[in-house]
Amino acid sequence: MGMDTAIYARNPTHTSMPLFDSATQAPADPILGLSTQFKEDTRANKVNLGVGVFVDAHGVTPVLPSVRAVEQQLAEAGASKSYLPMTGSPAYATATQKLCFGETLANQFAGRVVTAQTPGGTGALRVAGDFLHRIAGTLPVWLSNPTWANHKGIFTAAGHTLETYAYFDPAANAVDHDAFFSDLKAIPAGQVAVIHACCHNPTGADLTEDDWKQVAAIAADQGWIPLLDFAYQGFGENIDADAVGVRTLAEAGLPVIVCQSFSKNFGLYQDRIGALHIVCASTDEATRVKSQVELCIRTNYSNPPAHGGAIVTAILNDPSLATQWDGEVADMRDRIKDTRTDFVTALEQAGVSRDFRFLMDQKGMFSFTGISKDDVHRLRNEFAIYMVDSGRINVAGITPANLAQVTAAMKAVIG
Repeated sequence: MGMDTAIYARNPTHTSMPLFDSATQAPADPILGLSTQFKEDTRANKVNLGVGVFVDAHGVTPVLPSVRAVEQQLAEAGASKSYLPMTGSPAYATATQKLCFGETLANQFAGRVVTAQTPGGTGALRVAGDFLHRIAGTLPVWLSNPTWANHKGIFTAAGHTLETYAYFDPAANAVDHDAFFSDLKAIPAGQVAVIHACCHNPTGADLTEDDWKQVAAIAADQGWIPLLDFAYQGFGENIDADAVGVRTLAEAGLPVIVCQSFSKNFGLYQDRIGALHIVCASTDEATRVKSQVELCIRTNYSNPPAHGGAIVTAILNDPSLATQWDGEVADMRDRIKDTRTDFVTALEQAGVSRDFRFLMDQKGMFSFTGISKDDVHRLRNEFAIYMVDSGRINVAGITPANLAQVTAAMKAVIG
């Protein structure tokens, strides 16, 4: 008699643990759940404009040549699979600080920035949320309206409450500056505002350099903490220009928290590599902050995965590879920009009644189309065009092979 049989023989009425009986079916994630629906769709002409993954003109998510070259080096040189420190590789911290803040600021902040190598940008956000809860308890965390859907779950799970500040004007398809700055001025001291550093997800509407100067002035006057989600560096204008928000706030002497992701700009989606940076007032403060960050990591995943971080470090520390990588990021960025133009042109030539030229002003992979939820469902059900219910699209999902199909579907639904 096997173990399971023996247990059930002693408990003939037992069929499952009562604790598990209380588990209800969780709602599908609005983005990942859509990907599941897409995979299950058997139509040959299906198009996925929902998932946030870059694809090239052939619909393939590429391994960057610079990444492939480094992986070959790492495979040959690897001598150990031992654990990393809780906050990751010191070399990774130095390299990513320079990428984030620029070499001049990174050197100026030496010893005052706590960096943790994290499992993706999501991991960085969660560690940031846990750290804030550990040192200050439950805090109101302010999110832009709209924002990346997972922000809400991350900061709620970390024990915080949520508030929203105005950001996007759907009538103008642009940042609602008056409402945005008015709401920032109303955030009380000691609370946290999560701001997209560039390539705002989901709207593609970004702040200008002058806007960031106003954000810095307001944060300094009001005393709230800026937490920047920096997931798309290089996908807007270029590596340095996209960091203007991070660097403006840091130069202003503010206690800034930055959550970086290298999924998009290095193409390291499945390697889950990100970085949490916390700018402190002194080296003593940084020592204490690091000790608290380490506690958060220890009770979560203990230490970070190494492979993705090793790739990022090797590329950033090799001038030739770094230049090559910068060019590869530029190629991805240019493809997105060209696709925006091609899509708008195709819609105009098809005689679509709505003006979509605003798509060319937005940055990064994502844009709000302004399409209603009902129209989104029609596109999905009748034409196999998948996008999230908000009408947000991943522009990179449009390729030369499906541009005509997507355009024709838009014309059929919108008129």
